Amino acid sequence: MKSLKLLSHGSTNYKTAKNQHITESYILYLSPWKQNSFGKNVCANASKGCIEACLFTAGRGAFSNVQSARQRKTDWLFSDMNGFLSQLYKELYLVNAEAMLENRAVAIRLNGTSDLDFVELIRQKLGHDILQLSNLKFYDYTKNIKKAIKYMDSNYYLTFSRSEDNTLECLTYLEMGGNVAIVFDNMPDEYLGYKVMNGDENDLRYMDHDNVIIGLKAKGKARKDNSGFVVKISEDEEE
Repeated sequence: MKSLKLLSHGSTNYKTAKNQHITESYILYLSPWKQNSFGKNVCANASKGCIEACLFTAGRGAFSNVQSARQRKTDWLFSDMNGFLSQLYKELYLVNAEAMLENRAVAIRLNGTSDLDFVELIRQKLGHDILQLSNLKFYDYTKNIKKAIKYMDSNYYLTFSRSEDNTLECLTYLEMGGNVAIVFDNMPDEYLGYKVMNGDENDLRYMDHDNVIIGLKAKGKARKDNSGFVVKISEDEEE
């Protein structure tokens, strides 16, 4: 397959556009869940509520040409993983080299609408440790608790994401000092005994205080959620 540019500049999409006044950022968007020609799941721990509320059609993602480009990237990953990972590493290397010359940091989010361990895949397939690219700050959301714990205290800052069926894992990660993202209908100041920070102000999760809940306002399809994926404060007796 002819090489595709994999990383999108943060200014071109909804999730990371708010980052640009703080630091330059890049994001990798794939087609979510099993929306690829191979039927392979890129979000293995996604719950039913998460899948139904997925924001992959938000912003520019609503356009068919954008969705098609994301599927081509995903199909490339599964048809030629080494080629895909080589292109991704090349782009990361070049972004880091430019950032080094200009003495600045760049934020990198590799899972805009997926939940894959690209750090491990590149290490295994290519022998490169992208976390050693010194001017890049890696961050993501994940529903994989093992992945979240694996990268604690590294250059890959992971925020664990709550769904309707992983409350115990959320509490475990919070008790370990990590942060948990929760989607609310109305943003509270505290939840489950932890301070709630507004995660909609920007997408740079590695800049958050430790051991807090990152509150996200229900958007798009999530506004009509009845699965429990969205925490409805007005109906929650604990609050």
